[in-house]
Amino acid sequence: MTAIPLQPPRRLVEFTLDGEPVRVPEGSTVLDACRDAGKDIPTLCQGDTLTPKNACRVCVVEVEGARTLAPACSRKAEPGMEVRTDTERARHSRKLVLELLASSVDLSTTPHVKEWIEEYDAKPDRFGPDAARLNEAPKIDNDLYVRDYDKCILCYKCVDACGEQWQNTFAIAVAGRGFDARIAVEQDAPLTDSACVYCGNCIEVCPTGALSFKSEFDMRAAGTWDESAQSETTTVCAYCGVGCNLTLHVQDNEIVKVTSPHDNPVTHGNLCIKGRFGYQHVQNRD
Repeated sequence: MTAIPLQPPRRLVEFTLDGEPVRVPEGSTVLDACRDAGKDIPTLCQGDTLTPKNACRVCVVEVEGARTLAPACSRKAEPGMEVRTDTERARHSRKLVLELLASSVDLSTTPHVKEWIEEYDAKPDRFGPDAARLNEAPKIDNDLYVRDYDKCILCYKCVDACGEQWQNTFAIAVAGRGFDARIAVEQDAPLTDSACVYCGNCIEVCPTGALSFKSEFDMRAAGTWDESAQSETTTVCAYCGVGCNLTLHVQDNEIVKVTSPHDNPVTHGNLCIKGRFGYQHVQNRD
């Protein structure tokens, strides 16, 4: 039998969450504790495979004694702390962030946002119809994925996935400053002229659909994309011997996109161009 390596045990940290005592492993965040307790804290820029950037500020909570609201995604749990997640101050802050984002960015393909806007009674329209939007057509310069910057909330997750946290290709960066800041490749060139290796790991972490599979983009445009009619099957990539896990998303007996489980110890949600995009031969029936 093969011995399974065990990690050293972690101490438990006890603190108060909305008046109830909770215990979480040392190093856990407040967001981890909230999820363990079944509390629905909205998040956009947080990703389970990336270091938190604290960019969207939708997950803020109130910590007793703190001057400002704390982002739950990065605030570490500390012994004896008192955290409140549903105070008027926290709810007002989340509401305002949702209003600002929804007034300036197309969130139509962002999961759960519609429910959050209703829950917090957010009214993006109060900023007027002329709120700053890019009003830019999607960039379709290759056959694999589409960049729609009208949906970008500048969470920087794609930059981190392409950079030192995973791919180390550094094809994506933030260009400009202030209101002119945007995600771009070097010299804002077409993707085909950049350092991009088309691994698609940026698509995997994008929370809004600003980066999407060309197949999904085309199906949404045609009105045929239906996630409720899709099945998911996890298998092993056959292109090489690394053993990456693939999750095949199938609709009407056709593979429409490929992802990878984030908890897989081989891939952690990441793939190469072959694993993520090289599935056409499976359904070539000519």
